[in-house]
Amino acid sequence: MRTLWVVALSVLLLRGESRLLPAPYSVHAGQGRMAAGTDLRVEVEGLHEPRLDAAVERFRKRGGYGLLRVRIGSAGNAVQSLDEDESYHLEVTSTGATLTAPNPLGAMHGLETFSQLAREPAAPGGMEAVTIEDHPRYRWRGLMLDVSRHFIPVDGIHRTLEGMAAVKLNVFHWHLSDDQGFRVESRRYPRLQESGSDGLFYTRDQIREVVQYARDRGIRVVPEFDVPGHAASWLAGYPELGMGPGPFHVFRTWAGHDAVFDPAKPEVYEFLDRFLGEMATLFPDAYFHIGGDEVSTLSRGQQAEFNRKLRKILAGHAKQMEGWDEILDPALPNDVLIQSWRGAKALAETVRQGRPGILSAGYYLNLMEPSSKMYLVDPGGEPGDGPGVLGGETCLWTEFASAENLDSRIWPRAGAVAERLWSPASVRDIPDMHRRLALLDQELEELGLQHNANYRAMLRRLADSPKPGDSPGLRTLADVLEPGSLGLRRRVTPLADQTTPLDRLVDAVRPESVVAWQFSELVDRYLHSRKSEANREEINRWLRLWAANRVNHPANALLVRLATDALAGRRNRQTLEAAKRPIGDLHLAVGPALVKLILAGK
Repeated sequence: MRTLWVVALSVLLLRGESRLLPAPYSVHAGQGRMAAGTDLRVEVEGLHEPRLDAAVERFRKRGGYGLLRVRIGSAGNAVQSLDEDESYHLEVTSTGATLTAPNPLGAMHGLETFSQLAREPAAPGGMEAVTIEDHPRYRWRGLMLDVSRHFIPVDGIHRTLEGMAAVKLNVFHWHLSDDQGFRVESRRYPRLQESGSDGLFYTRDQIREVVQYARDRGIRVVPEFDVPGHAASWLAGYPELGMGPGPFHVFRTWAGHDAVFDPAKPEVYEFLDRFLGEMATLFPDAYFHIGGDEVSTLSRGQQAEFNRKLRKILAGHAKQMEGWDEILDPALPNDVLIQSWRGAKALAETVRQGRPGILSAGYYLNLMEPSSKMYLVDPGGEPGDGPGVLGGETCLWTEFASAENLDSRIWPRAGAVAERLWSPASVRDIPDMHRRLALLDQELEELGLQHNANYRAMLRRLADSPKPGDSPGLRTLADVLEPGSLGLRRRVTPLADQTTPLDRLVDAVRPESVVAWQFSELVDRYLHSRKSEANREEINRWLRLWAANRVNHPANALLVRLATDALAGRRNRQTLEAAKRPIGDLHLAVGPALVKLILAGK
């Protein structure tokens, strides 16, 4: 498969020109080009479906050129299914393009690919002729968003779904309850939102609207209501269902809580049966996530018995159970889906027992891991790319994410995970992934995501300036900084909780510095090319910019010292050592490349 894929992509990827992300299964060059300069026309031939027509209309509004004919074989399922065919065939010729798919799902994926092709570096005469055969490697390609620790308004959910559709992610896992908040309106049990949400919850109409918004973009919505642990927000309104005397209340802090449903009380199951029946009418997807993680109060046997009863309740509402890997137990039926967050071994054990599983370990966005590290994590790496592995999910827990910095915490890094879950396993070129991720960043901004706009706004606020161009020094510094890991941030600000404003520099800077990896690659080229003059001058431009930067911040003081030493060809042991350490809860992302440059004797 690797040889086939490399040959097929030789025209676009090996020339370093393609912006396609995720990379398609196969790409074959054709003859000629589709002329630019003509207005975009889209003709849907044969079967029409409202969500496909809506997708075509959104596609038209993005702009483009030429003629695109769309042909689908049949309508999609009334409720989007895990087993629906998502493949498509796209052929671009000198006279126009044809997109063929078995159903609207594949057609929507093909529209995203064509939209990216229309943004390729324009060769004279327009879009190069090409034939793309594409289908996903994994059927389950998800993004989990926690809205309990910090509530995310509906417009933030919409933007998240837009980004997911752009990179062909197809499952939105909505983490709706935890110790810090219960986020859904229940008419049957209104004290859930009255006592457990601080007034921040989604109405039933909003839930339905989000589910439809997602379906229109080829995305399933899987809700999670965490039981039997992490139940403080449930028990705040219904304390009689908990273990122990209470009282129970919503927690503001992040960890160390032990609010648990009492599995010995029959009324617990009556309550959950009625509640889940109500939620089943709002969330049509076949899967329902019950959490099940970090339940230290119960014995393994108690939790297993609770889960068996809950699985039976869900089956009565035509739902399949999904849970975190702590629920794995030989006594559970084999149709229960296990989500592995503690490591690949849990996924391996899931598959060994003959159960379906998905991987999240290695894809946690809130850990501030670089895209390059997440990119190389593969659900099929251990136990093998077998049928039991359905795919994976990238996850954002929102201890340090808010409505304002949400987009930057997810994008564009989630695109690296999306490619791992869609594209052939042999697609592993990290520098090329970085290049295409930078292009995706621009595309997402055009779609209305606010990762860049809010970054600039937060920096203006930190610089105490209302004008867009008045914080160049802070922007120069922020562009080469990254937040520390979740563990580091908790150590630096141990008292941070749900009420702590997320308005500091660490909250504004991007999880991954584009400038840092571009500078690192520039330094590597310079050192590997026997210190070419062209690369030297480009490096010096960066060094002069940083050496002259005037911002009163410890990270900037270190940046200035390193850049000045690099320009002077000077080694200062204390400065080199300082470059290896965090500055509070921040990292100087260009530090390693500057150290390498200085030690090599620029």
